Amino acid sequence: MRTPHPHRDLAFLINDVGRMLRTYADQEVRRFGMTRAQWAVLKRLELNQGLKQSELAEMLDLQPITLTRLVDRLCDSGLIERRADPNDRRAKRLFLTPAAQPLMDRLDALGHDLMESILNGVAPEQTDAALTYLGGLKENLRRLLQERTETEKRQEKQYA
Repeated sequence: MRTPHPHRDLAFLINDVGRMLRTYADQEVRRFGMTRAQWAVLKRLELNQGLKQSELAEMLDLQPITLTRLVDRLCDSGLIERRADPNDRRAKRLFLTPAAQPLMDRLDALGHDLMESILNGVAPEQTDAALTYLGGLKENLRRLLQERTETEKRQEKQYA
């Protein structure tokens, strides 16, 4: 039998927490007749009005076709509108409609309540430490992924 290894256990724990958080958020946001993915689109647009769909897809780590379907549904619901890009007639920019604001207020309250429940019993100092620690892990991963992409591009040029 293998002995537990803290690094491996940490990776599994981070994965489990992320999966459970997504599941819980999915269940909670259904009360508003929407999905967590739609909520994520709306929140990113609230913070970054006027994004191109390609920019939003990259931010959310979604395939463009997946985002297009989400945006189509949100447009049909009157929560998002596409506007022509003044600098690129092929591109559309995304904006929340005024009708989205009451929903965003309710979703913000839901997010607050959700995290209050999840962080129940966790001291604020622990939350701050976790943010710092996980932020460092995220930055390391971002760097490693970027280095891998650059290495793959160099190899493609070399063997092309």
